[in-house]
Amino acid sequence: MSETEAKVEEVSVKETEAVVDEVKSEAKVETKSQPETKKEGPEKWGIIHIYSSYNNTIIHLTDLTGGETVAISSGGIHVNADRYESSPFAAMKAANAVVESAKNKGFNGFHIRVRAVGGVGSRVPGPGAQAGIRALARGGFKIGRIDDVTPIPHDTTRKKGGKRGRRV
Repeated sequence: MSETEAKVEEVSVKETEAVVDEVKSEAKVETKSQPETKKEGPEKWGIIHIYSSYNNTIIHLTDLTGGETVAISSGGIHVNADRYESSPFAAMKAANAVVESAKNKGFNGFHIRVRAVGGVGSRVPGPGAQAGIRALARGGFKIGRIDDVTPIPHDTTRKKGGKRGRRV
């Protein structure tokens, strides 16, 4: 290798090192200039009431007092046949409709109250309750409490059918 080639090589190595140092310093400056924290407003919580029977599923979003309705949807709105109103698919569609409305109105968390028919009827929530809760959880909201608020009588009322029951 000749003397001129050695000098050219040294100069090019020094230039590339200088360019690399400049790029590193620019990267450091860029990371410091952008703040990492994101300011958000106050948290807005609501209550989602899920009424699930064997005939329909109703999902109702209210404020924390329970007096002001924010959004409401039922399984019957999203399917055509009556027999599908209580299905998990219809409950999921109803929950997604409520989630979209809640996002538009600025909610970022809610408590869930699940209710079955109760009384002399079924004390077990219908098939849409689980699917509705799952769809709400996937919506990206904080979930506080999940309560069962099915009305259960202490001494019950008389079932329909009379003294001798239903005769078939």
